[in-house]
Amino acid sequence: MGRGTGAARVAGDFIRHAAVRALDLILPPACPITGERVEKPGFLSAKGWAQIKFIDDPVCARCGVPFAHEYGEGFECAACIAEPPSFARARAAVVYDDASRKLIVGFKHSDRTELAGLLAQWLARAGAPLIRAETILVPTPLHPRRLLARRFNQAGLLAAALAEKTGAGLILDGLKRLRATPPQQGLTRPARRDNVAGAFAVNEARRGAIGGASILLIDDVLTTGETLSACARALRKAGAASVDALVLARTVRGGLEAL
Repeated sequence: MGRGTGAARVAGDFIRHAAVRALDLILPPACPITGERVEKPGFLSAKGWAQIKFIDDPVCARCGVPFAHEYGEGFECAACIAEPPSFARARAAVVYDDASRKLIVGFKHSDRTELAGLLAQWLARAGAPLIRAETILVPTPLHPRRLLARRFNQAGLLAAALAEKTGAGLILDGLKRLRATPPQQGLTRPARRDNVAGAFAVNEARRGAIGGASILLIDDVLTTGETLSACARALRKAGAASVDALVLARTVRGGLEAL
């Protein structure tokens, strides 16, 4: 029985590897940014890597927007001082520009889910100051109708891959979206705030785990932070001890000249 089971496993692995090789011959893996052929799915080409702009210190202590100059520990940008977000801190891995947009659009809308491992590495690097032994990752949720259409929540995939990489806790269904909101793209900041006001709530089945917890919200893109703030308010209302945020990419006010 043991030998038969082992032989079946080996045969199954051989068939799967052969299928992958055959698929690569028909549809060679390509860089999601440049379209160039790459060694394996989920890889970037050298030219693709060169176009990614990683975010490093100095950044705003609150929202993580990069600064052109060092202003000292704890310094916050003018926007956070004028309108403090509801999360304590946010960090982003890369700048949201043409290159990272292609990467994220491919991940979200073209089923390039094999990129999750690479993107989780970037998140782990950017989120190192936010991830502690007691941290629990909670992805921003999709409305059920959008989830059904897309078949997966990109924030959930990122959170799961990051949890596996860092050992952080994970509650995939910690939040739920109460209503289907129009896309935030193209809206002003006040309109974005109104669009997501009251749109999120904590899943009652997870309230006990969230109460008193250190939560790290996971999402793909931060623009004004209104979606993350709305999620943070729902988590804090449910008793979370702290709420930070970690995103794959963020827009940079003032363009790349700010870097």
